[in-house]
Amino acid sequence: MSDKIILAIETSCDETAAAVIKNGTEILSNVVASQIESHKRFGGVVPEIASRHHVEQITIIIEEAMKEANKTFEDLSAIAVTEGPGLVGALLIGVNAAKALAFAHDLPLIGVHHIAGHIYANQLITNFKFPLMTLVVSGGHTELVYMKEHGHFEVIGETRDDAVGEAYDKVARTLSLPYPGGPHIDRLAAEGTPTIDLPRAWLEPDSYDFSFSGLKSAVINTLHNAKQRGIEISNEDLAASFQESVIEVLVEKAKRAAVEYRVEQFLLAGGVAANKGLRKKLTEEFDQLGIELIIPPLYLCTDNAAMIGAAAFNHLEKKQFANYELNGDPGLDLEREY
Repeated sequence: MSDKIILAIETSCDETAAAVIKNGTEILSNVVASQIESHKRFGGVVPEIASRHHVEQITIIIEEAMKEANKTFEDLSAIAVTEGPGLVGALLIGVNAAKALAFAHDLPLIGVHHIAGHIYANQLITNFKFPLMTLVVSGGHTELVYMKEHGHFEVIGETRDDAVGEAYDKVARTLSLPYPGGPHIDRLAAEGTPTIDLPRAWLEPDSYDFSFSGLKSAVINTLHNAKQRGIEISNEDLAASFQESVIEVLVEKAKRAAVEYRVEQFLLAGGVAANKGLRKKLTEEFDQLGIELIIPPLYLCTDNAAMIGAAAFNHLEKKQFANYELNGDPGLDLEREY
């Protein structure tokens, strides 16, 4: 069987990325241009600035990915691109670049769901064993996703308000920490002690949904009340208390879902998968459960195009291709039928 090579493009938010993936599991190149420095002074991603950076970078990044992989367009089997969700202006840059390349080189075009990409990042380090469950934790998403086979996604729980990464960024801003806030909170939490009583949102007894808005508000109120009383609160202890509350809820619901659905594997995915506290706690708990836990390396946690190429391989095998009407879809449904 001849190798199937996919050029993948990812521009859903503030990383311009391109990768060349062989047979859905082997990274030949994975190039990422980050925009963090441009957005840092605004305390978050500015969509218009993100789009402009993508326009400036996209051609350079694609050329670099192809050069690093030592491949030409004649070697490719398909072009894959993040279709959604994400910032619509950012998505459109990648989608239009992918359509132009697919048309110019007469190659099949594959639209990929961004969260499917994060899940399939794990396939770049191990083979999937079904059924499996994934905890997706990122700036815009907090979800428990059940998979009984390739391409089948069932969202059994999701956030009802703030995503976990969003809560981290908002708490970090309250503590006057730079953007992105997650890594700074994680670092501070490791130096502190969780001595401050903060709420855990368990919701209904059988719910797999999440809620972090109340916790975020509790952190802000704790700080404001302390300032009004002239009491100094340790940022390290507050970060540790916040992180313990987040991780306890994530891990408990993850364990319950893994047991109830009798999964063979449990995967961690998304930008917040880089959080050391979460990785450590999940590893400890799943060791006791005896369920195989897969955590991607740090470079596959944050947005990248290698994960898009891994997810696209399943579509290529099934000949599930997009046409030239493919568009950026900021509200794309993970559970849609292909």
